[in-house]
Amino acid sequence: MTDSISQLRCGIGYDTHRLAAGRKLVLGGVALDSPRGSVAHSDGDVLSHAVVDALLGAAGLGDIGQHFPDTDPRWKDAAGSVFLEAVRRLLEVRGLRIINIDTVVVLDEPKLAPHLPAMAANLAAALGIPPARVSVKAKTSEGASPGFVAAQAVALLAGR
Repeated sequence: MTDSISQLRCGIGYDTHRLAAGRKLVLGGVALDSPRGSVAHSDGDVLSHAVVDALLGAAGLGDIGQHFPDTDPRWKDAAGSVFLEAVRRLLEVRGLRIINIDTVVVLDEPKLAPHLPAMAANLAAALGIPPARVSVKAKTSEGASPGFVAAQAVALLAGR
């Protein structure tokens, strides 16, 4: 007999990148107007990357670096949605479905509040789930470290 609780799987993800002038800043698939952006091999979308790690962790499938290494030229400048869609397919093959995603982005500027609904909608679209199952929140570092952007995510899966 299978206990319904044993069918739930929780994972946590984290990503951070330093910021530099002249780079683009993309979070949850939203290109933001900012004088500084993420220094990264891919698009540097820490929000999407944190969600990928949370999903992979919940499924017991390792982490983003194992699936999409920054040493592989295929992932150069790749959008976060590419990683999200690939992970969605990995979960589907294993009979796992996403219950919900909860995230927080840490960034001092620009202000993210006006963009949070679009970020949640983009994440949900890439994952094939309703936007109501994705929460995106924003915090600042209170000036402690204005030279970085970071994101954390928690994912809950159900299935085998």
